[in-house]
Amino acid sequence: MAQTNIIDDAFLGIELGSTRIKSVLVDENGKVLAVGTHTWENKFQDGYWTYSLDDVWTGLRRSYSAMCADVAARFGVRVSRLRGIGISAMMHGYMVFDKTGKQLVPFRTWRNSTAAEAANRLSELFDFNIPQRWSIAHLYQAILNGEQHVKDIDFVTTLAGYVHWQLTGMRVVGLGEGSGILPLAADKGYDGEMISRFQSLAEVRQMPWQLADILPSLLSAGECAGFLTERGAKLLDESGLLRAGIPFCPPEGDVQTGMVATNSITERRGNVSAGTSVFAVFVPSEPVTEFQREIDVTVTPVGKQAVMVHCNNCSGDIDSWANMFDEFAKSAGVDLSKDELYRLLFRAALNGQPDCAGLVAYNFLSGEHILGYPEGRLLFARRPDSKLTLSDFMRANIYSAFCVLKKGVDMLKKDNVRMDKIVAHGGLFKVDGVAQQLLADALDTCVAVSNTAGEGGAWGMALLAAYMSRKDVDLESYLDKTVFCSRCETVVSPDPEGAIGFEKYYERYIRCLSVEEEAVRRL
Repeated sequence: MAQTNIIDDAFLGIELGSTRIKSVLVDENGKVLAVGTHTWENKFQDGYWTYSLDDVWTGLRRSYSAMCADVAARFGVRVSRLRGIGISAMMHGYMVFDKTGKQLVPFRTWRNSTAAEAANRLSELFDFNIPQRWSIAHLYQAILNGEQHVKDIDFVTTLAGYVHWQLTGMRVVGLGEGSGILPLAADKGYDGEMISRFQSLAEVRQMPWQLADILPSLLSAGECAGFLTERGAKLLDESGLLRAGIPFCPPEGDVQTGMVATNSITERRGNVSAGTSVFAVFVPSEPVTEFQREIDVTVTPVGKQAVMVHCNNCSGDIDSWANMFDEFAKSAGVDLSKDELYRLLFRAALNGQPDCAGLVAYNFLSGEHILGYPEGRLLFARRPDSKLTLSDFMRANIYSAFCVLKKGVDMLKKDNVRMDKIVAHGGLFKVDGVAQQLLADALDTCVAVSNTAGEGGAWGMALLAAYMSRKDVDLESYLDKTVFCSRCETVVSPDPEGAIGFEKYYERYIRCLSVEEEAVRRL
């Protein structure tokens, strides 16, 4: 009976990431009880990166089912009740529905670099940086494109908001996710002045809807955002065991769950999340007011300002190279697990020359907005006198994952954004000490990785679900005193030789960007 109560009192966080849907079950102190995952991939269709709704629900059910199987294996019980659930997903994007709930166009993800005109116009209109991936930019671009579906819009939301809506019937998002739909005001609601300016645009005035009426409502961390419906229970759990009535916390994006998972929602703390994309998020001690196109201004799950540098590309090209090396190993009769393969490749990088001996790599699987690239090309180049070794090759590719990030972080440092600590998490840091050291060298800053780094945003979402049951403390105190008080972390400092080597590589990288630009035109 005691084991059954462990699960009945547990909290579930589910995150729909770019390559993986992960379900993490925790107790009220954040201890992981069970995990389930499902791998999926986006598709490039009709000029947009997208995922189908069928893939969303198939992936959710499989991830949840895998988590339940883990519970059965560990505890010998089946999941029927939980104390709370939270849904997270890749940030922002564009999902629109009509009055009947019908999806009007396929989901347009954060990866798309197709809303430059709208983002530029709105940034000038609002005097506030509006990235292309934010929902308001996608919406306005669709209007500028003359797309027929816009007149039928009844609801605009994100992937996290959509899944939450289907499971609970509630059209809501968390404050952090909401700030990537439309910027928030000081009162933690959508900025009313920006709504008025948007509504006054000639193209928008022709629409039969008002912007304020088609946006999801906003809720802060700790608030109840609805309950699992009978329909929602059937959507999530094919076994039919899961009972309706479970409370949900507000859905959040992976930016905010990453902040929670690294305990980085307090002033002067920051984190770097590195997976399919890479982004750095910092909570400044003083509000940032200067408008810069390379810097996103968002908020934490409780509404405190956070500044972010987001880069579209990170580990995608590394994964492609790893797959090729795996193919070679298998053809030679060597069968390596994925973990063994990445361990061998990443550890080789530590033996590379600090400046990669004249090699340079560009990992632009898609466009890169900080550099103004609507498209990308994957390139690897070297001088004729460069010695090509596995160590230098892997070091160059890991360096390339951090180069655009460095450009943005350097801008923040110039704006006097200070941080006491950077905590790194995400798939790129699974091999102990490698990407962590190279990131420290790249940013010339100490980098910490905790023993929970591998759990990622789904764990952060589970913590937000658990926090919903705590009425006695604020979120910062809950994380500091309950969740992270006994967590271990390793901290590395920049290696002086490595930092100098990265600077030399970075100079080569910037100098050769014209090659990347030409490749987009020619290749």
